Amino acid sequence: MTLRETFTARLKEAMLAKDAAVVSTIRMITSKVKDTDIAARPRGVAAVPDDEVLQVLRGMVKSRRESVDMYRQGNRPELAAKEEAEIAVIESFLPVQMDEAGISAAVLAAIAETGAQGIKDMGKVMAALRAQHAAALDMSKAGPLVKQHLSP
Repeated sequence: MTLRETFTARLKEAMLAKDAAVVSTIRMITSKVKDTDIAARPRGVAAVPDDEVLQVLRGMVKSRRESVDMYRQGNRPELAAKEEAEIAVIESFLPVQMDEAGISAAVLAAIAETGAQGIKDMGKVMAALRAQHAAALDMSKAGPLVKQHLSP
C-alpha cells in the first residue's frame, strides 16, 4: 500500500470517528503532497514517489517542532499542544526511526564500507548512509556522529 493510499484510508477512518484534529492534519498532509506533485511536473513527474513524500512529512514535522518551541517561549501552551498533536499524526506515517545505538552502528558500518579516513570523506559516508538507511535514519543526528568519528 502506498503512502497516498494510507492517507486516504486513515482519512476515512478519522472521518467516521469524527476526529476533527486528525482529519484536518491528514488533509493538510495531502495538500502539501499535491503541492509537491505540482512542483515536480516540470521534471515530467505526475506524482512524486513515496521516498519524496517521506521527505515532505519529515519537513512538516521539523517545522512543527520549531513552532512548538516558539509557542512555548511565547507562553502559548494551547498552540504548542495543537502542533504536538499534528506531529503525532504526521509521525504515524513515518517509518520508525533508529535509536542512538542503531545510528552509531550504521555510521560505523558506513565508515568501514566506504574506507573513509578523514573529515574530507564525510560526504561519501553520508551518501552511503542515505542510500542504505534513508527512511529510518535521521540524517541531522547522523551528521555530527560521522564528523566525530572522522575527526582526528
